[in-house]
Formats: sequence, C-alpha cells, structure tokens
Amino acid sequence: MSIQVKSLSKHFGRQKAVDGISFEAKPGKILGFLGPNGAGKSTTMRMLTSYLKPGSGTASLCGFDVQTQSVEVRKIMGYLPENTPLYTDMYVQEFLLFVADTYQLKNAKQKVKDTIEKVGLASEQHKKIAMLSKGYKQRVGLAQAIIHDPQVLILDEPTSGLDPNQLVEIRELIRQLGKNKTVIISTHIMQEVEALCDEVIIIDKGCIVANASIDELKREHKLTSLEDIFRKLTS
Repeated sequence: MSIQVKSLSKHFGRQKAVDGISFEAKPGKILGFLGPNGAGKSTTMRMLTSYLKPGSGTASLCGFDVQTQSVEVRKIMGYLPENTPLYTDMYVQEFLLFVADTYQLKNAKQKVKDTIEKVGLASEQHKKIAMLSKGYKQRVGLAQAIIHDPQVLILDEPTSGLDPNQLVEIRELIRQLGKNKTVIISTHIMQEVEALCDEVIIIDKGCIVANASIDELKREHKLTSLEDIFRKLTS
C-alpha cells in the first residue's frame, strides 16, 4: 500500500483542521481529494509530505513514517503545493538542474531535458521563471515534482492557471503518471476529478464524508453529477 493514513489529526489552537481521518491510496490509481475551502485538504497534504507535524495518528508513504522518516519520505515523494514556491530569479532550465542536483540524480542534464519535454516547457526553458505566465509557472512546479521519478505524487490544484489547451496536455501527463504511481490530487474542479480520478475522498470540517469510486458515489446518492454529490455532502 503506497499511502496509509490512520486516525490522523491536526489542531490549530481550538480549531480542528483535521479530525481523526483514515484512508489508503494504492499504486496505479489516481485519488481525488476534495472539500470546501478550509475543510482540511491542504493541511492533510502537508502532513503527508512531512512539512507539517500531525497532532496525533499516523501516516506512511511506501512504508516510511512521515514523522520519523521524513528524509526517506521526501526521496520517494513529489509534491506540488497550491502556491508553488519557485526561485523566480532563476532560469527554468537552471532551476530544474538545481532541483535535480538536490536529489543527486545521475545524468541530471538528461533528466532535466526529458522532464522539460514531458511537461511542455521546451519553448520557455531559457526564460527566467519570473517572466513566465501563471500556467507555465505551474508547469515548472509540476516538473520539479516529477523530475526524480517519485513513487508517490501529491498535487494540490495542479491545473491552476492553465488554458484549455494546456489543461488537456497536463491532464494526459497526470493520467500517464498515474498508471504506475500513487497520485493524490486536490482540486475544486469537478470535471478534473471526473476526467482523471479512479477514487474520491470528500472531506468536510476535517472529517471524511465520502470515500469511494465516482460510480459508487453516484449510485449511492442517486445523482449523476459529482458536483451535486459534493454540495449534498458539504453544504
């Protein structure tokens, strides 16, 4: 099992951001992680990626505990946060080479070249990141998340800022990546979830209110729209 979460909780003062959630995510499947703003999605993702210490409970990626084995977790995980932190004074190719070197990748230049082609950055690779549109910055963020060929990908709003043409390309890339990796995607775009995800978790007020395939949710709630199901469970 690539990701195992058991009774995971996080409080900020008196506020329960995440309230004892448990779930699993498997290789070869893309899991959609949905919820309203403030539901606990990003907090959960930060705990899974070892950027935020859980208050209680456990989480592991490929058998590595996120609290006690954070270095190992970071080696096998790729993370695209919602607002991707980038060194905007660096050139695209330069930045990705820097990232490759931090992972001590062999044939780093070739890895950078392959990743640039994969995410569609060839025409922008010699530009400073600060000069890029939001959509291309998002591609740079995705590139840094996949350059080391991680076993687990955690993507927070991965298609934010993309135009319709870019959207199709990046969806296809994520779909291909999901064939042999464990991928978790957080998004507010229901069409994205329907297009990409095999299974869905919906979280509301820090608690999981649904955990099933899209077809199972539609049958259970007797609704044909994932958006309607989402509203029903979180309103």
